[in-house]
Amino acid sequence: MLLATAICAAPAVAFARGALDLYYERSVMVAADERCHLFDSGVAVALDAARVQARGAAMRGGSSADALTGAADRARAKAWAVDCRSPDVVTAADRVKSAFKGYSRIARLTYPGDLANWDANRNISVDGPVWRLSQPSRFGWDSMVFGMGGKTGQGVLLASASFADGASPYAVRLVMRDVTRTSGPYLDRRLAGPDGRIPLAGRLPTSATRAFSAEARSPASTRLAPGGAKSALLVRFPTDAVRALTALDTREAVMVEFVFAGRERDAVRRAYVEVGDFAAGLAFLKVDAR
Repeated sequence: MLLATAICAAPAVAFARGALDLYYERSVMVAADERCHLFDSGVAVALDAARVQARGAAMRGGSSADALTGAADRARAKAWAVDCRSPDVVTAADRVKSAFKGYSRIARLTYPGDLANWDANRNISVDGPVWRLSQPSRFGWDSMVFGMGGKTGQGVLLASASFADGASPYAVRLVMRDVTRTSGPYLDRRLAGPDGRIPLAGRLPTSATRAFSAEARSPASTRLAPGGAKSALLVRFPTDAVRALTALDTREAVMVEFVFAGRERDAVRRAYVEVGDFAAGLAFLKVDAR
């Protein structure tokens, strides 16, 4: 039972090694820690962050939900079948601890996606909220930053948008696939370009969705405004939306809708966000800096 020493390997490395195998190995060690109490809390959180990242890489590599569930089940069975004092367990645990020495000192990470990246920031801010985990988006002449914002920790789920014409929406909602009404991610391959990549608009179904309305709004600070915009709208989404996001497939997209009042009917502007390694970024933010 071996764990890769490169526990913080980038997704590209994960693909080279076999993303599903890497997810299995990290899941074995997570389960072994649950049973044998191998690590302190900091190492355990770092290991789980690496496990979630490997899961995302396996999804992008085409692993099905059943394959991921099967790997997790096998990992738990393996961990519960060995002696906590066995040389294999001790050796693997030492490798995890060694890898964490460098991981705990990392303050920023970028999680590459298919079309967009997530930027994670664990630095503590004393001057006000900053983006802890963020992804920029442009839609028409407008721009947005979406993700988690706060002074420390994971923060709260926010969207900050700047509108070129100075318009102000009267409603903002976050739309995503409803996992209770669908059997898997929506990926419309008919819209794929010459490189085989599907645009974000083709990664969200038009039906079987759920929406979360913004629960608060205010002017955005310069730290949170997209692209250094002089003025921007900041909205906060409920905690339930964070949990729903982490349940999605890394390959799909979510949409932020800005609704404007019109003379005859409402006008809607839509900004898309790639789910990518959102869950892995959240796990990274839990790691205590040392």
